[in-house]
Amino acid sequence: MPANAASAASKEAASRTQRRPWLPHWLTSEHPFPWLLPAGALMIVFGIYPLIYAVALSFYKKNAATRKMVLDFDHNWTKILYDERVWNALFNTFVYTGIALVFQLVLGMLIALLLDSDRKGYALLRGMMTLPLVIPPAVTAMMFLLMLNGSFGVLSRSLIAMGLLPVGFSILGNASTAMAGVLLAEIWQWTPFMVLIMLAGLRSLPKEPFEAAAIDGATAVQAFFKLTLPMMSKVIAIAVLIRGIDLFRAFDYVKVMTDSGPGTATETLTSYAGRIYFGNADFPYASTIALLTLVIVIVVSSLFMKVFKVKL
Repeated sequence: MPANAASAASKEAASRTQRRPWLPHWLTSEHPFPWLLPAGALMIVFGIYPLIYAVALSFYKKNAATRKMVLDFDHNWTKILYDERVWNALFNTFVYTGIALVFQLVLGMLIALLLDSDRKGYALLRGMMTLPLVIPPAVTAMMFLLMLNGSFGVLSRSLIAMGLLPVGFSILGNASTAMAGVLLAEIWQWTPFMVLIMLAGLRSLPKEPFEAAAIDGATAVQAFFKLTLPMMSKVIAIAVLIRGIDLFRAFDYVKVMTDSGPGTATETLTSYAGRIYFGNADFPYASTIALLTLVIVIVVSSLFMKVFKVKL
């Protein structure tokens, strides 16, 4: 009987193919390779090839006199160890990532708790959370660059009017506050991403444990720390991992708002690599710094996944 069924199925498939002789063979084939080929080609062209090229490029050095690249396997990697700007950029990158993660996680959870309701109008509010995410980061950076201008920026003028800043003070022009100004744009745009992930996690939680806790007399705060947070731990870990990887390669906001300044106060690894690449045209050294960023991301994310038992 199974043999007859298989034979009938093959005959039916053959008849369907015969009825469409004008279609290419790969469109009627049941093999997955033809359908995976476009995605695989894109991955090779835009992912694997640039990575291999960057690795190969890191083994060269640029001759300042002839402007040609000569093979020198350890020149760039040794140069990184003694480049103070690399270590400063690495420190700034970790500070930028850590502060942004904390604010986005806390604000994202608080806003998600407020929006976790089926009352009328809350669905619209949840939908509006996606609006900042569709704005290009460069446009957001330009918007905050104008709002933080010391002369006419609405945010700067408001803080000056409240007496929190001296007249004419430029947040982005001061080394002690420039990082905070860049982080403000980052946090404003990407906190809704955290909100949406936390909302999805909150709305997937079972109701029974919370009903039992309410019967036992537990308060909302106790239920949050004893039930919500433990059950949301995996969701929070995945959200932190995704945002942490994205934050570690921050470039748009720094480039548009401060161009790594004042001095090197807001310089990150990616912005430093971009300055070397576009400013000095030292492609091998810029590629080496980019590869260093990739290695750090892989190592830190792997340790994070192992410690918090995150499975993707």
